[in-house]
Amino acid sequence: MTRKKISIIGSTGSIGRSTLEVVRQFPDRFQVVALGAGSNAELLSEQIAEFSPRIVSVIDASTAEAVEKLLHDKSVRIPEIFYGQEGYCRVAAFSESQMLVSAMVGSAGLVPTLAAIEAGKDIGLANKETLVAAGEIVTAAVAAAKVALLPVDSEHSAIFQALQGNHREALSRILLTASGGPFIKASRHELETVSPEAALRHPNWSMGPKITIDSATLMNKGLEVIEAHWLFGTPVEQIAVYIHPESVVHSMVEYVDGSIIAQLGIPDMKIPIAYAMAFPERLKTSYPSLDLFRIRELHFYPPDEERFPCLGLAFDACRKGATMPAVLNAANEVAVHAFLKKTIAFYDIPGVIREVMDCHTPCSKPDLQAVLQADAWARKEASKIIDARTVNK
Repeated sequence: MTRKKISIIGSTGSIGRSTLEVVRQFPDRFQVVALGAGSNAELLSEQIAEFSPRIVSVIDASTAEAVEKLLHDKSVRIPEIFYGQEGYCRVAAFSESQMLVSAMVGSAGLVPTLAAIEAGKDIGLANKETLVAAGEIVTAAVAAAKVALLPVDSEHSAIFQALQGNHREALSRILLTASGGPFIKASRHELETVSPEAALRHPNWSMGPKITIDSATLMNKGLEVIEAHWLFGTPVEQIAVYIHPESVVHSMVEYVDGSIIAQLGIPDMKIPIAYAMAFPERLKTSYPSLDLFRIRELHFYPPDEERFPCLGLAFDACRKGATMPAVLNAANEVAVHAFLKKTIAFYDIPGVIREVMDCHTPCSKPDLQAVLQADAWARKEASKIIDARTVNK
Protein backbone atom coordinates (compact mmCIF):
# COMPACT_ATOMS: atom_id res chain seq x y z
CA MET A 1 0.00 0.00 0.00
CA THR A 2 1.32 3.45 -0.93
CA ARG A 3 1.69 5.69 2.08
CA LYS A 4 -0.24 8.97 2.14
CA LYS A 5 2.22 11.87 2.29
CA ILE A 6 1.36 14.41 4.99
CA SER A 7 2.40 17.97 5.76
CA ILE A 8 1.70 19.43 9.20
CA ILE A 9 1.76 23.06 10.28
CA GLY A 10 1.67 23.41 14.06
CA SER A 11 3.58 20.17 14.58
CA THR A 12 4.82 21.01 18.09
CA GLY A 13 1.38 21.99 19.37
CA SER A 14 -1.23 19.71 20.93
CA ILE A 15 -2.94 18.72 17.65
CA GLY A 16 0.36 18.43 15.79
CA ARG A 17 1.79 16.08 18.41
CA SER A 18 -1.38 13.97 18.33
CA THR A 19 -1.18 13.80 14.53
CA LEU A 20 2.36 12.47 14.78
CA GLU A 21 1.13 9.88 17.30
CA VAL A 22 -1.28 8.62 14.63
CA VAL A 23 1.58 8.45 12.12
CA ARG A 24 3.64 6.46 14.65
CA GLN A 25 0.80 3.98 15.06
CA PHE A 26 0.33 3.61 11.29
CA PRO A 27 3.79 3.97 9.69
CA ASP A 28 2.66 1.82 6.77
CA ARG A 29 -0.21 4.26 6.01
CA PHE A 30 1.33 7.72 6.44
CA GLN A 31 4.60 9.49 5.72
CA VAL A 32 5.48 12.95 7.04
CA VAL A 33 7.16 15.00 4.31
CA ALA A 34 6.97 18.55 5.72
CA LEU A 35 6.66 20.13 9.16
CA GLY A 36 5.91 23.66 10.31
CA ALA A 37 6.33 24.73 13.94
CA GLY A 38 6.71 27.84 16.05
CA SER A 39 9.66 28.51 18.32
CA ASN A 40 10.04 25.14 20.06
CA ALA A 41 13.35 24.26 18.41
CA GLU A 42 14.12 21.34 20.73
CA LEU A 43 10.88 19.46 20.11
CA LEU A 44 10.94 20.20 16.38
CA SER A 45 14.48 18.87 16.10
CA GLU A 46 13.32 15.64 17.78
CA GLN A 47 10.42 15.37 15.32
CA ILE A 48 12.78 15.92 12.39
CA ALA A 49 15.14 13.22 13.69
CA GLU A 50 12.25 10.76 13.97
CA PHE A 51 10.20 11.51 10.83
CA SER A 52 12.83 12.84 8.36
CA PRO A 53 10.70 15.49 6.61
CA ARG A 54 12.01 16.98 3.36
CA ILE A 55 11.38 20.59 4.44
CA VAL A 56 10.49 22.41 7.66
CA SER A 57 9.55 25.94 8.65
CA VAL A 58 9.70 27.86 11.92
CA ILE A 59 8.62 31.25 13.20
CA ASP A 60 11.80 33.25 12.56
CA ALA A 61 15.45 33.16 11.47
CA SER A 62 16.88 32.71 14.97
CA THR A 63 14.69 29.63 15.56
CA ALA A 64 15.79 28.25 12.18
CA GLU A 65 19.42 28.63 13.25
CA ALA A 66 18.70 26.93 16.58
CA VAL A 67 17.04 23.98 14.84
CA GLU A 68 19.94 23.60 12.42
CA LYS A 69 22.45 23.61 15.29
CA LEU A 70 20.46 21.03 17.27
CA LEU A 71 20.25 18.74 14.24
CA HIS A 72 23.97 19.13 13.59
CA ASP A 73 24.71 18.21 17.22
CA LYS A 74 22.47 15.15 16.90
CA SER A 75 24.21 14.16 13.61
CA VAL A 76 20.79 14.18 11.91
CA ARG A 77 20.26 14.93 8.22
CA ILE A 78 19.28 18.59 7.98
CA PRO A 79 16.25 19.29 5.75
CA GLU A 80 15.63 22.60 4.00
CA ILE A 81 14.65 25.03 6.75
CA PHE A 82 12.48 28.08 6.07
CA TYR A 83 10.83 30.61 8.37
CA GLY A 84 7.99 33.09 8.62
CA GLN A 85 4.72 33.07 6.70
CA GLU A 86 6.47 32.31 3.42
CA GLY A 87 8.06 29.26 5.03
CA TYR A 88 4.74 28.01 6.39
CA CYS A 89 3.20 28.40 2.95
CA ARG A 90 6.04 26.33 1.46
CA VAL A 91 5.37 23.55 3.97
CA ALA A 92 1.60 23.71 3.44
CA ALA A 93 1.85 23.60 -0.35
CA PHE A 94 4.88 21.25 -0.56
CA SER A 95 4.78 19.47 -3.92
CA GLU A 96 5.31 15.96 -2.49
CA SER A 97 2.47 16.29 0.03
CA GLN A 98 -1.04 14.98 -0.58
CA MET A 99 -2.65 16.35 2.56
CA LEU A 100 -2.08 19.22 4.97
CA VAL A 101 -3.03 18.90 8.62
CA SER A 102 -3.59 22.55 9.50
CA ALA A 103 -2.99 22.72 13.25
CA MET A 104 -1.52 26.17 13.85
CA VAL A 105 -3.22 28.14 16.61
CA GLY A 106 -4.97 31.35 15.63
CA SER A 107 -5.43 33.25 12.38
CA ALA A 108 -1.76 32.66 11.46
CA GLY A 109 -2.96 29.41 9.86
CA LEU A 110 -5.20 31.15 7.31
CA VAL A 111 -2.73 32.09 4.55
CA PRO A 112 -0.77 28.78 4.64
CA THR A 113 -4.02 26.80 4.52
CA LEU A 114 -5.18 28.77 1.49
CA ALA A 115 -1.80 28.12 -0.14
CA ALA A 116 -2.30 24.38 0.36
CA ILE A 117 -5.82 24.50 -1.09
CA GLU A 118 -4.62 26.40 -4.15
CA ALA A 119 -1.85 23.82 -4.57
CA GLY A 120 -4.47 21.05 -4.70
CA LYS A 121 -3.89 19.51 -1.26
CA ASP A 122 -6.65 17.94 0.81
CA ILE A 123 -7.01 19.67 4.19
CA GLY A 124 -7.40 18.15 7.64
CA LEU A 125 -8.58 21.30 9.40
CA ALA A 126 -7.89 21.76 13.10
CA ASN A 127 -7.31 25.51 12.77
CA LYS A 128 -10.87 26.77 13.23
CA GLU A 129 -9.77 30.41 12.91
CA THR A 130 -9.18 29.85 9.19
CA LEU A 131 -12.92 29.45 8.59
CA VAL A 132 -13.90 31.94 11.26
CA ALA A 133 -11.89 34.75 9.67
CA ALA A 134 -12.39 33.89 6.00
CA GLY A 135 -15.05 31.21 5.65
CA GLU A 136 -16.49 32.42 2.36
CA ILE A 137 -13.05 32.80 0.78
CA VAL A 138 -11.81 29.40 1.99
CA THR A 139 -14.92 27.42 1.01
CA ALA A 140 -14.90 29.03 -2.45
CA ALA A 141 -11.22 28.10 -2.85
CA VAL A 142 -11.97 24.50 -1.78
CA ALA A 143 -14.75 24.26 -4.38
CA ALA A 144 -12.57 25.75 -7.12
CA ALA A 145 -9.64 23.43 -6.36
CA LYS A 146 -11.93 20.38 -5.90
CA VAL A 147 -10.08 19.29 -2.76
CA ALA A 148 -11.43 17.74 0.43
CA LEU A 149 -11.88 19.87 3.55
CA LEU A 150 -12.02 17.39 6.42
CA PRO A 151 -12.72 18.60 9.96
CA VAL A 152 -10.34 17.52 12.72
CA ASP A 153 -12.05 19.22 15.69
CA SER A 154 -13.92 16.51 17.58
CA GLU A 155 -17.24 18.40 17.33
CA HIS A 156 -17.07 19.03 13.60
CA SER A 157 -15.78 15.54 12.95
CA ALA A 158 -18.84 14.25 14.83
CA ILE A 159 -21.17 16.35 12.67
CA PHE A 160 -19.34 15.28 9.51
CA GLN A 161 -19.74 11.62 10.51
CA ALA A 162 -23.42 12.06 11.42
CA LEU A 163 -24.11 13.59 7.99
CA GLN A 164 -22.65 10.66 6.05
CA GLY A 165 -25.26 8.87 3.95
CA ASN A 166 -27.93 11.56 4.48
CA HIS A 167 -29.21 14.35 2.27
CA ARG A 168 -28.27 17.85 3.45
CA GLU A 169 -31.78 19.15 2.73
CA ALA A 170 -33.04 16.75 5.42
CA LEU A 171 -30.93 18.53 8.05
CA SER A 172 -32.96 20.37 10.67
CA ARG A 173 -30.34 21.44 13.26
CA ILE A 174 -26.71 21.01 14.23
CA LEU A 175 -26.33 20.44 17.96
CA LEU A 176 -22.82 21.35 19.09
CA THR A 177 -21.81 20.02 22.48
CA ALA A 178 -19.48 21.81 24.88
CA SER A 179 -17.74 20.48 27.98
CA GLY A 180 -18.32 23.84 29.64
CA GLY A 181 -14.70 24.10 30.73
CA PRO A 182 -13.56 24.31 34.36
CA PHE A 183 -15.99 27.04 35.48
CA ILE A 184 -19.34 25.84 34.26
CA LYS A 185 -20.73 25.78 37.85
CA ALA A 186 -18.95 28.95 38.99
CA SER A 187 -20.95 32.03 39.91
CA ARG A 188 -20.42 35.37 38.20
CA HIS A 189 -18.67 36.63 41.34
CA GLU A 190 -16.30 33.66 41.35
CA LEU A 191 -15.50 34.20 37.67
CA GLU A 192 -14.44 37.79 38.34
CA THR A 193 -11.37 36.57 40.25
CA VAL A 194 -10.40 33.57 38.09
CA SER A 195 -6.63 33.15 37.57
CA PRO A 196 -4.95 31.93 34.37
CA GLU A 197 -3.68 28.91 36.30
CA ALA A 198 -7.22 27.90 37.24
CA ALA A 199 -8.53 28.55 33.72
CA LEU A 200 -5.85 26.29 32.24
CA ARG A 201 -7.06 23.27 34.24
CA HIS A 202 -9.55 21.75 31.78
CA PRO A 203 -11.50 18.84 33.31
CA ASN A 204 -11.61 16.57 30.23
CA TRP A 205 -9.29 17.63 27.39
CA SER A 206 -5.55 18.21 27.06
CA MET A 207 -5.11 21.26 24.82
CA GLY A 208 -2.80 24.21 24.30
CA PRO A 209 -3.16 27.33 26.51
CA LYS A 210 -5.05 29.52 24.03
CA ILE A 211 -7.68 26.89 23.21
CA THR A 212 -8.01 25.97 26.90
CA ILE A 213 -8.79 29.60 27.83
CA ASP A 214 -11.25 29.78 24.92
CA SER A 215 -12.94 26.69 26.35
CA ALA A 216 -13.17 28.36 29.77
CA THR A 217 -14.84 31.48 28.28
CA LEU A 218 -16.95 29.40 25.83
CA MET A 219 -15.41 31.41 22.99
CA ASN A 220 -14.09 28.13 21.63
CA LYS A 221 -17.68 26.99 21.15
CA GLY A 222 -18.59 30.32 19.60
CA LEU A 223 -15.79 29.97 17.06
CA GLU A 224 -17.00 26.43 16.37
CA VAL A 225 -20.49 27.78 15.61
CA ILE A 226 -19.00 30.01 12.91
CA GLU A 227 -16.84 27.15 11.64
CA ALA A 228 -19.88 24.83 11.43
CA HIS A 229 -21.80 27.51 9.53
CA TRP A 230 -19.17 27.42 6.77
CA LEU A 231 -18.17 23.76 6.87
CA PHE A 232 -21.72 22.48 6.50
CA GLY A 233 -23.41 25.40 4.75
CA THR A 234 -25.85 25.75 7.64
CA PRO A 235 -27.55 29.02 8.68
CA VAL A 236 -26.53 30.12 12.16
CA GLU A 237 -30.20 29.93 13.20
CA GLN A 238 -29.99 26.14 12.72
CA ILE A 239 -26.99 25.73 15.04
CA ALA A 240 -27.47 25.26 18.78
CA VAL A 241 -25.00 24.76 21.64
CA TYR A 242 -25.55 22.50 24.64
CA ILE A 243 -23.30 21.96 27.65
CA HIS A 244 -22.38 18.29 28.01
CA PRO A 245 -19.94 17.89 30.93
CA GLU A 246 -19.05 14.26 30.22
CA SER A 247 -17.57 15.14 26.79
CA VAL A 248 -18.44 11.80 25.21
CA VAL A 249 -21.20 12.93 22.82
CA HIS A 250 -19.04 15.03 20.55
CA SER A 251 -21.98 16.58 18.68
CA MET A 252 -25.31 15.67 17.10
CA VAL A 253 -27.33 16.25 13.96
CA GLU A 254 -31.13 16.53 14.04
CA TYR A 255 -33.08 15.69 10.88
CA VAL A 256 -36.47 16.92 9.69
CA ASP A 257 -38.15 13.64 10.67
CA GLY A 258 -37.13 14.16 14.32
CA SER A 259 -34.25 11.69 14.24
CA ILE A 260 -31.04 12.69 16.01
CA ILE A 261 -27.74 11.06 15.09
CA ALA A 262 -24.82 11.50 17.51
CA GLN A 263 -21.17 10.49 17.41
CA LEU A 264 -19.73 9.30 20.72
CA GLY A 265 -16.26 8.38 21.87
CA ILE A 266 -13.68 8.94 24.56
CA PRO A 267 -12.28 12.53 24.68
CA ASP A 268 -9.11 11.90 22.67
CA MET A 269 -8.23 14.05 19.65
CA LYS A 270 -6.30 11.25 17.99
CA ILE A 271 -9.58 9.56 17.03
CA PRO A 272 -10.97 12.40 14.84
CA ILE A 273 -7.45 13.09 13.52
CA ALA A 274 -7.10 9.47 12.37
CA TYR A 275 -10.58 9.60 10.81
CA ALA A 276 -9.72 12.69 8.78
CA MET A 277 -6.33 11.35 7.70
CA ALA A 278 -7.72 8.00 6.51
CA PHE A 279 -11.14 9.14 5.23
CA PRO A 280 -13.25 7.44 3.92
CA GLU A 281 -11.68 4.48 5.75
CA ARG A 282 -11.67 3.86 9.49
CA LEU A 283 -8.43 2.70 11.06
CA LYS A 284 -8.26 0.02 13.71
CA THR A 285 -6.66 2.09 16.47
CA SER A 286 -5.35 1.07 19.88
CA TYR A 287 -7.41 3.70 21.71
CA PRO A 288 -9.89 2.43 24.32
CA SER A 289 -13.59 2.15 23.51
CA LEU A 290 -16.22 4.23 25.25
CA ASP A 291 -17.97 2.29 28.04
CA LEU A 292 -21.43 3.84 28.19
CA PHE A 293 -22.64 1.28 30.70
CA ARG A 294 -20.01 2.46 33.16
CA ILE A 295 -20.86 6.14 32.62
CA ARG A 296 -24.61 5.40 32.86
CA GLU A 297 -25.73 9.05 32.83
CA LEU A 298 -25.26 11.79 30.25
CA HIS A 299 -26.26 15.41 30.89
CA PHE A 300 -27.16 18.23 28.50
CA TYR A 301 -28.30 21.77 29.23
CA PRO A 302 -28.21 25.18 27.53
CA PRO A 303 -25.28 27.52 28.25
CA ASP A 304 -25.67 30.63 30.41
CA GLU A 305 -24.74 33.47 28.05
CA GLU A 306 -24.95 36.01 30.88
CA ARG A 307 -22.06 34.33 32.71
CA PHE A 308 -20.29 33.43 29.45
CA PRO A 309 -20.91 36.37 27.08
CA CYS A 310 -18.25 35.29 24.56
CA LEU A 311 -20.66 32.75 23.11
CA GLY A 312 -23.25 35.42 22.37
CA LEU A 313 -20.59 37.66 20.82
CA ALA A 314 -19.65 34.86 18.43
CA PHE A 315 -23.27 34.26 17.39
CA ASP A 316 -23.62 38.01 16.82
CA ALA A 317 -20.46 38.12 14.68
CA CYS A 318 -21.69 35.17 12.63
CA ARG A 319 -25.04 36.88 11.97
CA LYS A 320 -23.34 40.11 10.90
CA GLY A 321 -20.85 38.24 8.75
CA ALA A 322 -18.40 39.95 6.37
CA THR A 323 -15.30 40.98 8.34
CA MET A 324 -16.94 40.87 11.78
CA PRO A 325 -15.92 37.25 12.56
CA ALA A 326 -12.30 38.10 11.69
CA VAL A 327 -12.47 41.06 14.08
CA LEU A 328 -14.03 38.91 16.83
CA ASN A 329 -11.28 36.32 16.44
CA ALA A 330 -8.39 38.80 16.36
CA ALA A 331 -9.65 40.73 19.39
CA ASN A 332 -10.10 37.46 21.28
CA GLU A 333 -6.53 36.33 20.51
CA VAL A 334 -5.13 39.60 21.87
CA ALA A 335 -7.39 39.54 24.95
CA VAL A 336 -6.56 35.91 25.78
CA HIS A 337 -2.84 36.66 25.48
CA ALA A 338 -3.25 39.59 27.87
CA PHE A 339 -5.19 37.43 30.34
CA LEU A 340 -2.48 34.74 30.28
CA LYS A 341 0.07 37.48 31.04
CA LYS A 342 -2.20 38.65 33.92
CA THR A 343 -2.57 42.07 32.31
CA ILE A 344 -6.38 41.85 32.33
CA ALA A 345 -8.96 39.84 34.27
CA PHE A 346 -11.06 36.92 33.03
CA TYR A 347 -14.18 39.05 32.46
CA ASP A 348 -12.14 41.67 30.63
CA ILE A 349 -11.82 39.20 27.73
CA PRO A 350 -15.44 39.57 26.51
CA GLY A 351 -15.37 43.26 27.44
CA VAL A 352 -12.42 43.96 25.16
CA ILE A 353 -13.95 41.93 22.32
CA ARG A 354 -17.27 43.74 22.61
CA GLU A 355 -15.60 47.17 22.49
CA VAL A 356 -13.62 46.24 19.39
CA MET A 357 -16.70 44.86 17.63
CA ASP A 358 -18.69 47.98 18.51
CA CYS A 359 -16.02 50.10 16.80
CA HIS A 360 -15.97 48.04 13.60
CA THR A 361 -17.95 48.65 10.43
CA PRO A 362 -17.99 45.35 8.52
CA CYS A 363 -16.67 45.34 4.96
CA SER A 364 -19.18 43.61 2.70
CA LYS A 365 -17.92 40.85 0.38
CA PRO A 366 -14.34 41.09 1.69
CA ASP A 367 -11.41 39.65 -0.24
CA LEU A 368 -8.40 38.15 1.53
CA GLN A 369 -6.68 41.52 1.80
CA ALA A 370 -9.74 43.05 3.48
CA VAL A 371 -9.88 40.15 5.96
CA LEU A 372 -6.19 40.55 6.82
CA GLN A 373 -6.62 44.31 7.21
CA ALA A 374 -9.61 43.81 9.53
CA ASP A 375 -7.57 41.31 11.54
CA ALA A 376 -4.64 43.76 11.90
CA TRP A 377 -6.99 46.65 12.79
CA ALA A 378 -8.74 44.59 15.47
CA ARG A 379 -5.45 43.59 17.07
CA LYS A 380 -4.34 47.23 17.33
CA GLU A 381 -7.72 48.31 18.65
CA ALA A 382 -7.78 45.53 21.25
CA SER A 383 -4.27 46.43 22.39
CA LYS A 384 -5.29 50.09 22.82
CA ILE A 385 -8.36 49.12 24.85
CA ILE A 386 -6.28 46.80 27.06
CA ASP A 387 -3.67 49.52 27.62
CA ALA A 388 -6.40 51.96 28.63
CA ARG A 389 -7.93 49.44 31.07
CA THR A 390 -4.51 48.79 32.59
CA VAL A 391 -3.81 52.50 33.10
CA ASN A 392 -7.23 53.03 34.69
CA LYS A 393 -6.90 50.18 37.19
